[in-house]
Amino acid sequence: MKVMILTGSNRKEATSTKLAEHAAHFISQQGEKVTVFDLYKRPLPFYSPDEVYTEHEHLNELKQEMLAADAVILVTPEYHGSVSGVLKNAIDHLGQAHFNGKVVLSASSAGGAVGISSLLQLQAIVRNLHGINTPDWISIGGLQRKRFEVGYDGYEGGQEIEDRIHLVLEAFLNLARKIGRPAGAIQ
Repeated sequence: MKVMILTGSNRKEATSTKLAEHAAHFISQQGEKVTVFDLYKRPLPFYSPDEVYTEHEHLNELKQEMLAADAVILVTPEYHGSVSGVLKNAIDHLGQAHFNGKVVLSASSAGGAVGISSLLQLQAIVRNLHGINTPDWISIGGLQRKRFEVGYDGYEGGQEIEDRIHLVLEAFLNLARKIGRPAGAIQ
């Protein structure tokens, strides 16, 4: 199974990106193929329905990797109670063919306690693209974010959040394995 993790932050050392990398490491340890597409490292042009971006290297890579994925994880920082602009822009470049029938896990990192607003919005977007939302999501906030910051020193509670993240990732992988690749999907 191929898992695509799309992480959308414009910050170099974003905790949401560190969360995505942690998830990728865990998923690869479970024997699955995983790709992290970091929108900070591979920026995309602003979406416009009037434009065709056939020559844009990063956009072409994103579309190909999303089509090849069996399951998807969308990771965002929560900005002002919403999904990051760069992640929404990336999703706007994609279409139903990239999500249709695929299991999708939403994850967020928030400066406050949790990032629920962005997760609810991601799930609505996934439904509109005919993806299959997992019943759980991952949200880290407050002190939990320290686990994914540069210079992590093993603060109290770090193992608890890792255990929760791993539990959600296991459930996501199990669901994706049961549902399998959508019929007619590009291999």
